Amino acid sequence: MLSVHTSPLAQLGGKEAGGMNVYVRELARELGRRNVAVDIFTRSQKRGEPQITEIGANARVVTLRTGPAAPYDKNWVLDYLPEFVGRVRCFADDEDLQYDLIHSHYWVSGVAALELRKMWGTPVIQMFHTLGAMKNQVAKAASWSETDERIVIEGQLLREADAIVAATPLDRNQMIWNYAAQAERIIVIPCGVDTTTFHPTPQAEARAVLHLPKHPTKLVLFVG
Repeated sequence: MLSVHTSPLAQLGGKEAGGMNVYVRELARELGRRNVAVDIFTRSQKRGEPQITEIGANARVVTLRTGPAAPYDKNWVLDYLPEFVGRVRCFADDEDLQYDLIHSHYWVSGVAALELRKMWGTPVIQMFHTLGAMKNQVAKAASWSETDERIVIEGQLLREADAIVAATPLDRNQMIWNYAAQAERIIVIPCGVDTTTFHPTPQAEARAVLHLPKHPTKLVLFVG
């Protein structure tokens, strides 16, 4: 897996650390439990980070020093992708590894994935998580808009990756509407739920924990 601009080990809650980080980490762990070995390659963002971090059976994060060891604007990370790709290749050579599949997350990682495919001949599965064209449609100010370069690269990835993963049918449709993507190349795989963390509890117990009024007081929940 490639998650170049943000690490699955990052502290959640920042601008570049949220749902995608959790998704990548937990997907790797679940694949590992199913005896699929997974290496997640990411860029170092602070000094002293270990290169290899085990996150579960058959799953590890490989942190590579490319560019400044600090948080960096994702658009500028493109400047360091040749170095990143070279370090991924060196790591695989040193460990005598041959990967069966490259699963790239986010558009920046997709660029690296296509370069690695040229070297290895390994199929690329791309997942975007967000799309620049959609973000621009809801941007409240020009400073919030995504770059034209991102839009162009996303279109290239939709054409050239071996397969595309969308989390929902709407995600799939947005790729078709905004990028003229080929529908048959996009596979919808819904995100999973960790039922050890998220599971039903008795309503009375939940209200007590949250210090909410007891039944029969009616409550309205909004999530968005």
